[in-house]
Order: sequence, then C-alpha cells, then structure tokens
Amino acid sequence: MRQLFLLYLLLLTACGGPKQGASEQGDAPTVVRDTTSREVPFQLRLPLPPADLEGDEQRIFLRDHYWDNFPFADSTILRRIDSLDLMRLYMVYVGQLLTPADTAAMRHLMQQASASKPLFERFHQMGELLLYDPNSPMRSDELYGALLEQVVASPLYDAYERLAPAYDLELVRQNRVGEPANDFRYTLFDGTSASLYALKAPYTLLFISNPGCPMCRSICEQIGESPYLCELIERGELRVLMLYPDEDLSDWYAHRDEIPSSWIYAYDKGMLLQRNRLYDLKAIPSLYLLDSRKRVMLKDVVDVALVEHTLLERQ
Repeated sequence: MRQLFLLYLLLLTACGGPKQGASEQGDAPTVVRDTTSREVPFQLRLPLPPADLEGDEQRIFLRDHYWDNFPFADSTILRRIDSLDLMRLYMVYVGQLLTPADTAAMRHLMQQASASKPLFERFHQMGELLLYDPNSPMRSDELYGALLEQVVASPLYDAYERLAPAYDLELVRQNRVGEPANDFRYTLFDGTSASLYALKAPYTLLFISNPGCPMCRSICEQIGESPYLCELIERGELRVLMLYPDEDLSDWYAHRDEIPSSWIYAYDKGMLLQRNRLYDLKAIPSLYLLDSRKRVMLKDVVDVALVEHTLLERQ
C-alpha cells in the first residue's frame, strides 16, 4: 500500500496540489487546470481513506469513492478539465485501485459516465487505450470486457456504433486465463496437419508470429537464451508451436531454417483463427502459455521472462 499512496500523492501534486484554505480533515483537493478554456477550471477533490483502515481496506475505500466528487452530469466538464489530467486520474484508478476481479466497479464507472455521450465516449477511449492495447502494462481482458458490456448495451450508441465494440467483446471473451484455449488445426511444412489439442506435453507455448518481424526474432532469441526454457523443451515438458496466421507463405518458407528443429513450425491454412475469431490477432507477436489440459496460463503476452517465471512457479 505504500506504493499506492506514493502514487496517489504524486497524482495530487501533478494535478496542482492542495487548494489553499482546504480543511485538514476533509477531502484532499486536486486542481485540474485547463489553460485553453475561459471557463473556471474543474477542481476535483480526491477522498482520503479513514485512518483506521489498513491494507486492502484502503484500496477498496479509494476504489469505491475515487469518483465521488466528479460531476458526471455536468455537460461542460470535458471543456473544463485537461485531457491529460483526466487520463492521469483514470490511470491511477485503473492501475492502482482496480484488480481484474473488480468488474462491478468498472461497470459502475461506465454507468456513471453514461450521463452524456461525449463523456461516455471519452471513458470508453481511455479504457481501450489502457486496458486493451497490447503494449499497455495495465491491459486487462476482465476489466475491458466489463467496460465493453456497458458500451454494447448502452442506448447512447446506435447499432452501427456497437459493431466494433461488440466484435472486440467477442475476442476478449476468447481464451481467458484459467479457461481452455480454443482448439484449431495447423499445417506443417510437408503439408500434413494436426490440432493444438493433439500436442501432448505438460506445457505448450503457442507463439503466433510473422516471419522476419524484429520482435518475433527477439522472442526467438530470448527463448533460445533461456537455459530453463531450453531444458524444458529438450525434456519434452514444453512444446513450442510457432504459428504463422496469414496466407502469403513465401516468407514463411524462407525462414524455415532459422527455427529450432525442436519447435513445431506451422501455419494457419485458410486463416481460420482470424475468420472464426478464435484468437485476437490485432498485434503480433503473441504468446499463449497453456497447461497440459490446454487451459490458458498466460494470454497474449510478449514477455519471455514472464513465461519463464510462470513456469518456475509451477515447479
């Protein structure tokens, strides 16, 4: 919790600090300044948790009361609050006060933001950037799925506007951590095919990649430089399925000799992963770590060290 309060205090300072004359025992005010607007800049008072709360109780209090003083019903609020400051507020809330299990809190926030369509869209956009972007350290399919459920059900959007979030929601619900991964058939260099679930090993690393992509090459090198992962692969405890999901096979053929012989080098014939929406392919490379029953342990990551750490924890 010390880190939480340091970040919380940093937010207070970054957004302008305490307002003169504020009560020492009241809410801690944060001045959010907008230098481009002639309207009075919005002043958000962030609540301080009672002194008798400890541990996770403090986080829960802040989670439940963080937006208490935000005027969702004020139609001028987006003109009176700086976009970067609003994002900073949202980042602290999502990154420090929410856990993947706090889906009800995310739903409630989006219900509050539905007071106006512009505000609802802004919170949708911020959530997409922080919770769904593959490069975001705050990415969370659970929280973003809860957000999307509110978006898809919102009367503020017409049927056309719901198409993209509905598509994203379908993808977010696929291959969730702790649930079985979607099965599919892959094709090998000699034209034979097999299914993901036919791979028998304690662990499977599904490595969705594009031949020649720099980050894909870096991941290959990191796996090869990990004594622990190499030992698991050599003992047959970890199978690596390197899958190319597109249809132009010229580069895929050309890079065959660069792939370790112990790996399964395959492609998705017919691009069924994308056409059947079996996996989210908006960003490549992508790693899925699966257990012996093909349940998802890690979803859509690029951190080889995280894969190694997750496997070490299972030993």
